[in-house]
Amino acid sequence: MKSNLISKSETSKILEQIKSQWNIELPKQKNVRTHDVNENGVIITGDGITAIKIGENILPFLDDITILEKFPYVKVDMGAIKFVCKGANVMRPGITKFSDFESGEIVCVIEESQNKFLAVGKAEISSKEAEGANKGEVIKNMHYISDDFWEAKKEIKD
Repeated sequence: MKSNLISKSETSKILEQIKSQWNIELPKQKNVRTHDVNENGVIITGDGITAIKIGENILPFLDDITILEKFPYVKVDMGAIKFVCKGANVMRPGITKFSDFESGEIVCVIEESQNKFLAVGKAEISSKEAEGANKGEVIKNMHYISDDFWEAKKEIKD
């Protein structure tokens, strides 16, 4: 896996993207690195932050609990877990609870019994629309436990 220390200008560009997509303030960053995982994406690591960039989307990494807790969420039932952990999108019947979110927002997927984060994705519809629906896709799964990024992160030394 190729790792690069990125320039100050590139760092500020990435941090601006994160701020606009995540709507949260990040600590000042120095020594931000990118780690090429595959042709689809890179892992970005910095001071107290780990993220994944897939195309134009930047998502929080699944082991970064303090950051994940700042995002809207859906809770899924036990039946949905194995599908979500294999990359399936989150469908309305598997959701037991959710916070407020808009279509296009980054949303975390949590399993209901242990409250563990399983995946991060983008909302296909708003929580208001999901509330009224009883079927259909709600979250497009973009990063999940055991995906390429999860496995690649194990090789990255902090």
